[in-house]
Order: sequence, then C-alpha cells, then structure tokens
Amino acid sequence: MGDFVTVGSFQKLPRLATSAFSTTTKQMKNKVPDHQKLFQADNGLPVHIKGGTTDVLLYRLTMSITLAGTGYCLFWILCACQPKGK
Repeated sequence: MGDFVTVGSFQKLPRLATSAFSTTTKQMKNKVPDHQKLFQADNGLPVHIKGGTTDVLLYRLTMSITLAGTGYCLFWILCACQPKGK
C-alpha cells in the first residue's frame, strides 16, 4: 500500500533534476580543444581511426558485422531465386 506516488514527489522533481545536472565551470575541464588537436592532426589516418585502438576495433567490428549481414542477405536472396524441386 505504501508504493503510491504522491503529488509531493512530483513537486520535488524539478528541484532534483536541476541539482543533479548543475555543475560549475571549475568542476569540468573543457576537452574540446584537446580533441580538436587530435582529430585535426595531419598524420595520414582517416578520421574514423584517429581515436586510437578502440576506434580501430570498433571500425573492424562494424565492418565485419556489415559484411556478414550482407553475405547472409545475399545467400537468402539466392535461395529464394532458386526453383523449388517437385
């Protein structure tokens, strides 16, 4: 019986939301200039790999899944095109 939501809990919601997301500039460091230097560096790498090892692994995983899915789709399209044996 004590699991009901009261009107008072809804009135506290905006206060909780603002206190949860309010930070001062002293607490957070702006990382954008560091990332701009990293991604704008002329080191011959494509932009999707400049992030490091994690980006390379994610790129290869994405390409593997894409190629496997394409192959799977082509296989079933080929199977659907074949005449059925009687």
